[in-house]
Amino acid sequence: MTLFAEQGPDAQGRPGVLAGIGRTPCVRIRGEAAEVWVKLEAANPTGSYKDRMALAMIEGAERRGALMPGQAVVEYTGGSTGSSLALVCSVKGYPLFIVSSNAFAAEKIRTMLAFGARVELIDSPGGITPDLIPRLRARAAEIATAEGAYATDQFNNRDMIEGYRSLGAEIIEQVEGPIDAYCGYIGTGGCFIGVTTALGEVYPKMRRVAVEPTESAVLSGGSAGTHRIEGGGVGFRPPLLGLDAFDSVVTVSTEQAMAEARRTALADGIWSGPSTGANLMAARTVAADLGAGHRVVTVQCDSGLKYLAGGLYA
Repeated sequence: MTLFAEQGPDAQGRPGVLAGIGRTPCVRIRGEAAEVWVKLEAANPTGSYKDRMALAMIEGAERRGALMPGQAVVEYTGGSTGSSLALVCSVKGYPLFIVSSNAFAAEKIRTMLAFGARVELIDSPGGITPDLIPRLRARAAEIATAEGAYATDQFNNRDMIEGYRSLGAEIIEQVEGPIDAYCGYIGTGGCFIGVTTALGEVYPKMRRVAVEPTESAVLSGGSAGTHRIEGGGVGFRPPLLGLDAFDSVVTVSTEQAMAEARRTALADGIWSGPSTGANLMAARTVAADLGAGHRVVTVQCDSGLKYLAGGLYA
């Protein structure tokens, strides 16, 4: 298993901390019917796989000339995308406006502020409701107009898909043997599409398993609802996620996701948040279905450090 120990600029010549995005470890956890492998994306600079996405969106805009030196950037986000954009924009010198909510972990908001982002919070004390992301998006559009800011608009930004293809390419190199299934919690859909596209080119028969909250199971044909699995379950099918982008859906409740995050921290030392808990619960379900001799891959979305102030590890 390659752990990517190279130092210095990455293959694209990025200096400093940006060269530390990606090239994360992938480990096998114990005790499953089929093998379960987990990509440890908490090893990225802000502790989240969204670092890949943020860098891809900013560099894509730079290449097209859509983002000019010193121009402001604006995004609506539940937290990790905002933290990652705050890091990238700080290093590259772009002022950043973030629209987020008190429905998300306070640690994520503080991370954005630490990197110099200007953050506006929309009140949603009940949690992640079906109307929350549309409200954030509408406010971000107002700021983009008022400030002349470049809107990364993550739910409609195709640059992020290429950013996540690298994650899939790393999995192919690191996992020992054919991959039979990939499980991923659906937020924007960018990670899921990017990873499964890369994996599917090598393993065309691989099952693509989308993961969503039981309380807001819209991909499964259910109704939008309120939940607390941050990073997804936004109450609508993401625009970039076509119906042919996944083969099946596994639903996981907030309670199950949080319990699995706590269990895996104790059993395997993988310390994370509820979205990773949902991924791991789904991966175990698929592993039990496939049985011995098969391999299931999923992703640790971020670090448990981002959830210490809330109820997950209280």
